[in-house]
Amino acid sequence: MRLTTKGRYAVTAMLDLALHEEQGPITLADISSRQGVSVSYLEQLFAKLRRHRLVDSVRGPGGGYRLAGAADSISVADIVEAVNDSMDATRCLGKGDCQDGTHCLTHHLWSDLSDRLREFLGQISLADLVSRDDIQQVRLRQDRQVAANRQIVLERII
Repeated sequence: MRLTTKGRYAVTAMLDLALHEEQGPITLADISSRQGVSVSYLEQLFAKLRRHRLVDSVRGPGGGYRLAGAADSISVADIVEAVNDSMDATRCLGKGDCQDGTHCLTHHLWSDLSDRLREFLGQISLADLVSRDDIQQVRLRQDRQVAANRQIVLERII
């Protein structure tokens, strides 16, 4: 079992949305500049997140994405599962046919771990993460860095 880049980036992008939701719809370009994830990769993730009704898209000038529900109603598990990331630690993907069509010695151990991981991530909401001081500190650092980069670009243009 491993949480793939897809799941990690999806959680990061959704947390970015939650952290900046007071600004209105957030563009994928803004998330990309803060999180260092390509816009094209974010487009793929957000298509899945939209299909699972975790985000809404807003078209037109000032458009972008916003959370489809309250941050306290969206769990990390919801996000990971929406982008088809597996939280299954078994070799057989939970089918129970790991050893010649039957359970292997450790099937139940890994199955229990998968259940605990799903339960753990299901208990953590975006609101829980937003309220953490360490996450707020990272947000401030990222926002300052993006502002500084924009200033450098403006100075080069002028």
